[in-house]
Amino acid sequence: MAAPMTQAGYEVMQRVEESAEVFRQSAAESEKLGRLSDVSAKQLRETGVIRLLQPKEYGGYEAHPVEFFETVLKVGALCGSAGWVSGVVGIHPWQLGQWDKRLQDELWADDPDTWIASPYAPMGRARKVEGGYRFSGRWAFSSGTDHCDWIILGGLLVDDDGTVIDPEAHNFVLPRADYEIHHDSWDVLGLRGSGSKDVSVTDAFIPDYRVNKPTNFIDGYQAELVGRQASVYRLPFTTIFPAAINAATLAMAEGALGAFVAFTRNRVSRTGGRAASDPVQTIALGEAAADIAASRVQFMDDWNRLYDVVDAGQTLTREQRIVVRRNGVRAVRRSVDAVDRLFMNAGGAALQQREPLQRFWRDLHAGMNHMCNVAPPLYQAYAADLFGLEVDPFGW
Repeated sequence: MAAPMTQAGYEVMQRVEESAEVFRQSAAESEKLGRLSDVSAKQLRETGVIRLLQPKEYGGYEAHPVEFFETVLKVGALCGSAGWVSGVVGIHPWQLGQWDKRLQDELWADDPDTWIASPYAPMGRARKVEGGYRFSGRWAFSSGTDHCDWIILGGLLVDDDGTVIDPEAHNFVLPRADYEIHHDSWDVLGLRGSGSKDVSVTDAFIPDYRVNKPTNFIDGYQAELVGRQASVYRLPFTTIFPAAINAATLAMAEGALGAFVAFTRNRVSRTGGRAASDPVQTIALGEAAADIAASRVQFMDDWNRLYDVVDAGQTLTREQRIVVRRNGVRAVRRSVDAVDRLFMNAGGAALQQREPLQRFWRDLHAGMNHMCNVAPPLYQAYAADLFGLEVDPFGW
């Protein structure tokens, strides 16, 4: 059952709507800069989107995940890169709100609007020393990193000779002073404004309490250790993080749909007729609008039902996790295909850099390269689970 939006969620959404022109108008500047513009980042921070899943103890809202996804969709339909940063950076307070309280105090005691970047890929190497680890590595795709003051990075444990001694990935949390951003590393076709740059660490010391395992953030295990009671923290990280990526991608499809409508409304074809009365245009529009709307409905319905399970104190089954992931990637694929049909019918003028449609189209396809939008492993996992076969643990 869909829960009504809370007052906090309503207020955040209202601030996003009031900021619509800021996000829309700054999208081109963010793309040119290769990161969110300062005005866009400032506005995003002031809306409170990034605090929706943050613990109330530290100025957050502990919101229903659907409230978070709805807001990501709203932001991303205005500016694809701002929506992407909202989704990725907005998930991190959910995870870190379940971490050691010493780390939470470092992050938010003085500033509840502290942003934390990632990525989680285990590219780093950590060697155990007294009180913590010495950590080094380089990572790609740190979305929104220019506007973040901390970072979560993935790595593997090694011995003194550099040999991996534990194949299970660990997460390491570092302040801005301990890592470098490589500003020349993000020269890409789409999602340029997300500023998903490379970062590197050289022999930094990480205290024990800033290290954790991703597997601990499953079924509320880590939340119980630190006394987090809100139901949202009982969700698995491996389910909610991919959903944030899916939502940010769906947002760009909705943005592209809106851009197509605005572009077509006043477009005159080469034969002199109005594109808005051309049956080829209107049929493509009607079909695409229906597919994108269906994707949103399916995505939100899944997450309302999923949350109801954990809110009732139950544990999600493997089947439930796989199905919601399967539906998420399929919803995204359906929406991308719909936008592709629109773009192919938009005419040559839509290629102009001044037209938002082409930017949404490029951003959308860039988002499809994220592993959380890759569909085949989820389809295979669904079939394997259905037929009682071994399921690839990396498939869901």
